[in-house]
Amino acid sequence: MQSSIGKRDPGFRSTSDDVQNFEILRNQCLKKGVLFEDPAFKTVNSLAYGSKTPKNRLEWRRPGELTKNPKFFIDGVSRFDINQGDLGDCWLLAVMDTLTMNEKLFYHVVPNNQGFDEKYAGIFHFRFWYCGKWVNVFIDDRLPTNKKNELIYIKSSTKNEFWSALLEKAYAKFKGSYEALDGGFIHLAMMDFTGGVPEMFELNVPPHDLFERMLKAFQQKSLLCGAISKADSTTEENKNKQGLICKHAYSITSVICVNKRISTNTTSKISLIRIRNPWGDQTEWNGPWSDKSSEWALISDSEKKSLGLKTDADGEFWMWYNDFVKYFSRLCICHLDLNGLNNEQLGDESNTGRKIYAFEGEWVRGTTAGGSREFLTTFANNPQYYFKLEDADDDDDEHKCSVIIDLTQKNSRTQQKTKDLLIGFSVYQVINTDSSQKRLDTNFFKNTAPMVTESGKRQNISRRLRLFPGTYCIVPATSNPNEQGEFLLRVFSEHKKSVIEDSLSKKIDENVGLDTVDVKLKGQNAELNKIDDARRKNKGSFFAGLVKCISK
Repeated sequence: MQSSIGKRDPGFRSTSDDVQNFEILRNQCLKKGVLFEDPAFKTVNSLAYGSKTPKNRLEWRRPGELTKNPKFFIDGVSRFDINQGDLGDCWLLAVMDTLTMNEKLFYHVVPNNQGFDEKYAGIFHFRFWYCGKWVNVFIDDRLPTNKKNELIYIKSSTKNEFWSALLEKAYAKFKGSYEALDGGFIHLAMMDFTGGVPEMFELNVPPHDLFERMLKAFQQKSLLCGAISKADSTTEENKNKQGLICKHAYSITSVICVNKRISTNTTSKISLIRIRNPWGDQTEWNGPWSDKSSEWALISDSEKKSLGLKTDADGEFWMWYNDFVKYFSRLCICHLDLNGLNNEQLGDESNTGRKIYAFEGEWVRGTTAGGSREFLTTFANNPQYYFKLEDADDDDDEHKCSVIIDLTQKNSRTQQKTKDLLIGFSVYQVINTDSSQKRLDTNFFKNTAPMVTESGKRQNISRRLRLFPGTYCIVPATSNPNEQGEFLLRVFSEHKKSVIEDSLSKKIDENVGLDTVDVKLKGQNAELNKIDDARRKNKGSFFAGLVKCISK
């Protein structure tokens, strides 16, 4: 696969310079006998919180001022080290929960070459993925507390453990302020922590095979989170009678089928999902298969032990899949990027077929910023990306191939104060093999309907497609012509042979580039403009429908 502009597989691996810079900064502080103070994220409320002033005056204290024996980790890492504080960032904490389930990936984001013992200098570093690259973020360890010397935001179940609070601060710096974490999008946090490709599901109309997809994703160490977006008639304040919190995000920590006893000699399979409330308290589901429900009497003691069934008031509980779909609004699965981290780092040596093809691109005013299909005079100017599907999925009765297409706007983080463009992509099947060796022109787009379109005014949009084997072209676009911006386009496949042939990439590379933009398309032809106007009136906008992941 090859882009008409930009480069293939941009730097996904974090560089050794990140670690070296951390070591240099830490050694400088040790040599001077001082604790690091971050000049880029000062403990001044107006700088750390943006426009929103905290309700109460904060005190910024280092862990050593809060406890006599601070530790970065105590007995390794656990999802129970994460308990939400006063900040409305359940969407972030749900993702952190799931991150702890993959130890090797976790330690890529939270390096363990730091702590409060040897070489402590008040400096810590973390890694986040941003538009194709892993970014190292340095912070000092001054944390917001109240007058009682208590952390007011995220905290561990163990009072003297601080990795989760420091990770939250690093992410606040990454996004611009703590204020930026007060409400957000699960799928964006998933990308930031993994470099994976997110896939969203609206549970009011779930796919018929959704549980099988969830089970497969969990077995492949993908991240899964759920959200409840709306209150119902049984809701009092934010909590419904089943114990679930509305307008809230949850982590999914296990997906499994277990044997349920029907009679003395008969059992049947039941689909169960383990879920955790980031609050980390007794606020849990109280329906079937909850901690102390009678349904567990139908499961053998050995199987309950293998599931790790606990009845603690820790925010974690089990649900029957059917109830999950009934009471939850959305599901997000983040498929891990095996280009970004090798299989050994992911702890996943067996699933080498999954692959993400990534391309950096740009909409340039006057050349590649052609606008949506509403503007057929210039639509063909947009970047064009070809991919070829070869082998159908093993378990697909229709002999189709599954891919996920993901489009991310660059430079739209909070601290950069840029507005997200209205973006989208169209996918076309290219039947004529000769056409697949060059740019598709205006005549093609006038006479060919897209297989699918996806759009929205968001930083990231993605969609799973099931297509027959063949050659296809993706056209990413902004809503209007001459809207300038950069983007990252990715195509995710779970099949070893289902995405691209190198020979096709080379041929397109030779024929596609900025210098091949059809000069006839640069003018504003009056007749074609009339066609555009009529089409807009009759068929509506290319950009319709906005799907958000819930935030608190």
